[in-house]
Amino acid sequence: MYEHHENGQTFKQYQAIKPVSPNQKQNKIYLQPIGKFSEEQIKVISFTANYLQIFFGLKTIVSEPISDNIFPDSARRILDGSTQLLAPYILGILKKEIPSDAIVVMAITEKDLYPKPSWNYVFGLASLKERIGVSSIFRYSEKEIDSSNYSVCLERLIKTSSHEIGHMFSIPHCTYAICVMNGSNSLTESDAQPNRLCSQCLSKLSWNLKFDILKRIKELETYFKKHGLTRDVANAREDLNLLKE
Repeated sequence: MYEHHENGQTFKQYQAIKPVSPNQKQNKIYLQPIGKFSEEQIKVISFTANYLQIFFGLKTIVSEPISDNIFPDSARRILDGSTQLLAPYILGILKKEIPSDAIVVMAITEKDLYPKPSWNYVFGLASLKERIGVSSIFRYSEKEIDSSNYSVCLERLIKTSSHEIGHMFSIPHCTYAICVMNGSNSLTESDAQPNRLCSQCLSKLSWNLKFDILKRIKELETYFKKHGLTRDVANAREDLNLLKE
C-alpha cells in the first residue's frame, strides 16, 4: 500500500455489489495448466487443486495441459534470458472457452508472466468480473523440485491461486488486516503473508460460498500437516482455538 493506493472493501460493500457466486449450473473451479511441466510440477498442481477445493468448498478440476507454442510473438517476450507470456492474452483465451459448469477458471503457466510491457513480471492476474485468472509456477522454486523440497513451491502456488480466485469472487486486495488477499510487490512480501484469510475476507467468502467455517479450517489443518507447511498449521490451530472459544 506504500506504493499503490487501495480503497479496500467492507463486508457490506461486498454484499451490495452482488459478487460472482456459484449456482446450480456453474459451481466448479477449473485449473488450466499451460506449458510443459515436469512430473513433480504436475503433482504440485494436483495438490493445489486439492487445496482450492478445501479453501473455497467447491469441486476443483485440473484440465489437460495445453501448449504455449500457440502464443504469437506479440504475446511473449524474452527477459533476462527467459521467455515470458503476456497475462492479459491468456485471460482472453480463457474467456472464450469457459466450461459450462465452471464458476471460475484459472490458468497455471510453466513460464513467467508479465501484465504489460512496462512491468518486469507478475505472479498472477485475475478479472473481478469475468471469472478468469492466471498464475505462474515459474518463480516458485530456486532449483528443480522433487519430493523433498516441493512444499516451498506448493506454499507459494496455493497462496497465489487462492488470492487470484479470491479476486474472481469479487474480493479486491485486502486493506483490513494481514491476509492472503493483501497485495504484494515481490516474492519476499508474498512469502511473508500467510495462507490465511482475515476475519473480514473470511466473512465475505463464507457468506457467498456458504461453506462450514469450522469444517473448512479442520480440513485445512490436515492438509497443511500432510505437506509440511508448519506456519500454516499453527495459524489453522489458532483459528480453531478461537472458534472453540
